[in-house]
Amino acid sequence: MQDNNFNNITISGFADEIDAALDRQIEVIKKLGIAHIEMRGVNGKGLVEHSLEEAKIIKEKIDANNIRLSAIGSPIGKIRITDDFEEHFELFKHTVEIAKIMDTSFIRMFSFFMPEGEPPEKHKSEVFRRLKLFVDYAKKHDVILMHENEKGIYGDNAARCKEIMDEFACDNFGAVFDFANFVQCRQDTREAYHILKSYIMYIHIKDAKLENGKVVPAGYGDGNVKEILKDLIKNGYAGTLSLEPHLADFTGFDELELGETTIAAKEKLSGEEAFTIAYKALKNILQQ
Repeated sequence: MQDNNFNNITISGFADEIDAALDRQIEVIKKLGIAHIEMRGVNGKGLVEHSLEEAKIIKEKIDANNIRLSAIGSPIGKIRITDDFEEHFELFKHTVEIAKIMDTSFIRMFSFFMPEGEPPEKHKSEVFRRLKLFVDYAKKHDVILMHENEKGIYGDNAARCKEIMDEFACDNFGAVFDFANFVQCRQDTREAYHILKSYIMYIHIKDAKLENGKVVPAGYGDGNVKEILKDLIKNGYAGTLSLEPHLADFTGFDELELGETTIAAKEKLSGEEAFTIAYKALKNILQQ
């Protein structure tokens, strides 16, 4: 099985938004013609919370279904900057071993939540100290860390993401570009893209409304998804577009029509419906 092909781009996604159970995740992504998962949660807990032996069993299952991991959607760096780091670094080392078992080089990560009401710059030196330890370890173990912009962390806006990239960008460290997360931080995505363009190695596909931060299908929000993807592809991007729907409570339209898929908005979508909406919205953008 192969991904639906769009200009040599790999389509992936957070299949745990379909269902907690791996079998159900596999069933739905195969139905959509997708052959990659950015694995975050599997069988009721985070992938990196599994033992190495459990990871091997998960790998056997996805191999049997001709599915590969595009990345590990890890929680690394998604703790408070004031939290103990030693234990978290042990989780990071375990995550690297999981990546080796899962035959992927890519690990999504973050740059620590900032204390509420305090300027992020106050914690820059500690953020950078910790990131350096991550990057140095990644270099030794030949994995690639991908920093995701996220509300509330040090690297939430484009300026601070660029500070991080200017310091650490290398073959083992680059940027995930997440449209919705920037919108929710009230960061213009076109400006962010211009600032971070040379560092982007991976894309998360979700969009959001500036007025309320609500996540919507790609192209229906204020993330300028179509414009930015068009420029990326024109300039030779051949990486991964990873679906992160966040649409379980999507009720933004009376009826949403996406190609051959029509799903009436309701109080709560099933995981399969939400993921299908996200995929069809992306497919429509790529085919225009």
